[in-house]
Amino acid sequence: MASVTKALSHFDNITGLVIFVAFLIAFVVSVFLTPITMRIAHIIGAIDIPKDDRRMHKRAIPRFGGLAIYCGTMVPIILFLHGSSRMMTAALGGTFVYILGALDDKFGLNAKVKLIVEILIALLMYKMGLRILFITNLFGAGHWKFGTALCCIVTVLWLVGVTNTINLIDGLDGLAAGVAAIAATSIAYVAYIHGEMYGMLIVCAAMMALAGASLGFLPYNFYPAKTFMGDGGSLFLGFMLASLSVVGPLKRSTFIAVIVPVFVLGMPLLDTGMAILRRLVNGRPIMSPDKEHLHHQLMANGYGMTRSVLMLYGISATMGMAAILISRELYKDAAVLAMIALLYIYVLVTDPNHKLPRIKAVNIKDDEDRAEAEARKGKGNNGL
Repeated sequence: MASVTKALSHFDNITGLVIFVAFLIAFVVSVFLTPITMRIAHIIGAIDIPKDDRRMHKRAIPRFGGLAIYCGTMVPIILFLHGSSRMMTAALGGTFVYILGALDDKFGLNAKVKLIVEILIALLMYKMGLRILFITNLFGAGHWKFGTALCCIVTVLWLVGVTNTINLIDGLDGLAAGVAAIAATSIAYVAYIHGEMYGMLIVCAAMMALAGASLGFLPYNFYPAKTFMGDGGSLFLGFMLASLSVVGPLKRSTFIAVIVPVFVLGMPLLDTGMAILRRLVNGRPIMSPDKEHLHHQLMANGYGMTRSVLMLYGISATMGMAAILISRELYKDAAVLAMIALLYIYVLVTDPNHKLPRIKAVNIKDDEDRAEAEARKGKGNNGL
């Protein structure tokens, strides 16, 4: 009991007001810094120039906005949450990951080098105590405990996997920032529900800071984007979603740490899994880029940038609601929502009767009618 009291002592000052202020500060810092990062990007040459057909944009755009997201998240964490060593460990790891991504934005690092560094950062987090020791047994009482080796493997796979999940969906204007904000808000709400009982209010405050920083950046990044977050921003968002989830100190929080984020990030995790499988089947390196992600397929089906992003927002929000239901042990309800989200993904990427061809067909018919009318008019003029 004494250990539980000590574990919760860091969170006694986390109130609803602190959570709201953390969100507000992160939002304001991100809104204020984003235009500045655009100027910095031009100075240091961190510019995204479209050089292949994977790019959705046709003009050079600064890609250093991740600095605004990083600062927006870190300011409230340092101000309000510095009393937790595990939170500071997550913040340190986030700093390393951001630096790695920022260097990639500037110099274009090799994919294998980035992966190796990410693994080393994840191993450092494990060494410093940020670990997934067990998960809740969904089919009975108790927990599934991991041995030392398995604990290390699971922790590293979790941190590296989710870190790259956000990076892989960062292909349309506003998509990564919006999905990260939805995921962070969903996890924050779950943490708030269980906060006082399981010591999760600190996770709620940190996730709301992450959501605020993402939303502060979004107005500059939504279509048509004025700036990109770059790998610095997307890798940082993914890492913080993964690491903050496992900051909670008590056993029940491990359920929230693993199961809930899996559902919240269901759409990007599915996209990442399909990308890995697709590349393995085709004999390509799993880190090699392609143009077969969900957002690419939606664009290819003619839905357009804004509609594609909004549809993926909706799917992410549906999965977020499923995660909230799971945290309340409403498993059947959550399963129904998850199935609905998966059905929407299937329909959106396989429907051959998308809007663009129908518009073309109507336009072609209008052109034919106009040409026929002009022909009749020409014959009438010749008769005169």
